Amino acid sequence: QVQLVESGGGLVRPGGSLQLSCAVSGRTVSSSTMAWFRQTPGKEREFVASRRSNGATYYVDSVKGRFTVSRDNGKNMFYLQMNSLKPEDTAVYYCAVASGSPITSTIRLASTYGYWGQGAQVTVSS
Repeated sequence: QVQLVESGGGLVRPGGSLQLSCAVSGRTVSSSTMAWFRQTPGKEREFVASRRSNGATYYVDSVKGRFTVSRDNGKNMFYLQMNSLKPEDTAVYYCAVASGSPITSTIRLASTYGYWGQGAQVTVSS
């Protein structure tokens, strides 16, 4: 019954901004470890950002200072705000929720997450 539905992808110019939204049913965002991953053809799925239930956040170095994760408890939604976008940010972005309560050392691993959104295409191009 856990379902994640993503929205907000699209085409933007370099330096522009997008916000991805992840609507979650069957799990409570506020008490879950949530994450965003991205993937391009021919590459492994890459960890982007996450938020633990205690509020701690983690980001891959390449997006620090540009991307921010947040949540809305009332709407049970999870967001990825992407600013100062670069062409290398182009990818399909996936929202994910952990099956349990992972320790910090595993939070960047795709295998930690049991449920995934359908993916949202983000294209950054001039």
